[in-house]
Amino acid sequence: MPGPSPGGSPEREAGARGPPQGPGRSRRVRFLLPHTAIPLPSVRQEERLFYRRLEALVALGPGGFGPLFAADGWSDLTEDRLLRKRVMQDGQGGPRPQPGQEVSVKVLGALEDGGLVERDPRLTFVPGHGDVVQALELGVPTMQPGEVSFFLAAFPYGYGRPGREPDVPPEAPLLFEVTLLEVRDGPDPQPLPPADRLLLGAQRRERGNFHFTRGDFAAALHSYRLALRALDGPASAPPGPQEEEELREQRVKCLNNCAAAEMKLERADEALASCEAALSISPDNGRALLRRGQLLAQQGRDAEAMLVLRRALELDPASKVIHAELSQLAKRRSPPASAAPQESLHGPVPPPSPGYVAAQAVGAGSRPGPARPRMALTTVRPRRPPAPPAAEEEA
Repeated sequence: MPGPSPGGSPEREAGARGPPQGPGRSRRVRFLLPHTAIPLPSVRQEERLFYRRLEALVALGPGGFGPLFAADGWSDLTEDRLLRKRVMQDGQGGPRPQPGQEVSVKVLGALEDGGLVERDPRLTFVPGHGDVVQALELGVPTMQPGEVSFFLAAFPYGYGRPGREPDVPPEAPLLFEVTLLEVRDGPDPQPLPPADRLLLGAQRRERGNFHFTRGDFAAALHSYRLALRALDGPASAPPGPQEEEELREQRVKCLNNCAAAEMKLERADEALASCEAALSISPDNGRALLRRGQLLAQQGRDAEAMLVLRRALELDPASKVIHAELSQLAKRRSPPASAAPQESLHGPVPPPSPGYVAAQAVGAGSRPGPARPRMALTTVRPRRPPAPPAAEEEA
């Protein structure tokens, strides 16, 4: 079976090999001690145990993790059977993590070829906050302190269809070995400097975009709301002018993303509230105006929708989506052509005169003349406007 990749995760190893950071990084300190050569092991002890446990389960061959998804001895954590758990070492009998509690875990994660792509001796997070992959979000709350378990995750519960550059290929299943080290009450929100609030908000919004792209709109909405909470959280220092503008832009993006997810979940009232919150910050935001107009039209508030969409069209005159929405509204508000019977372009057709009726009765008994050639009638159907494309979430 292939051994672990020599370098491990690039993100986790880069800091250890890079130059020292901070003040005095260019200084060299010489200690007057005898030179001692300390041999470094080629494979860490925890990695050896990981591969021994993995070898005891299955010998990785051309089928990769495929046989494990149908193997006995695993419990399914999801209905689609794409996230499975196998306990390798029982816990100490303590309580499992509860919602809102913070956990610390040791994580090793491998690809089907045996290469390690995750190695974190102490990863701390709050399950449900969207800061880690779904395999850990859903798996760790099922564990007890001290427990060691494998989590077999198909790509929807790992890094999704695109994977993670440069080490996780697209649609790659992953096998995680997780040790639950500690469970404690969640930390109270601490005042953060504006730069940290922006960073945390961006991370959670990106996690929401990942869920949105995967079609998990409920998880996406949860991540977007957590991003808003981070942006609006307590600050340790007042933001500067540039940071204040960035905070406003990030709030608008998160609110627009909330509206997109809420529309997918058919929560029209919540989506409308998100659009109005975004417009209270940025009144000329075209995306929020478009979605608000669409939602008002769905609720039958055509006059309000028309005003909002016309404003959106002023900001983006070339938008085909806005043109299509306005066209549909105009057709819905105009009376149908069949409302007035027998109307022509010049007005209603008058009833036939009595003389005409009598002549028709006399002519019915006379000898018919030569038949006139009949003209073929071609029905011209009006072209329907193209359906507007689905509005995408903010980047």
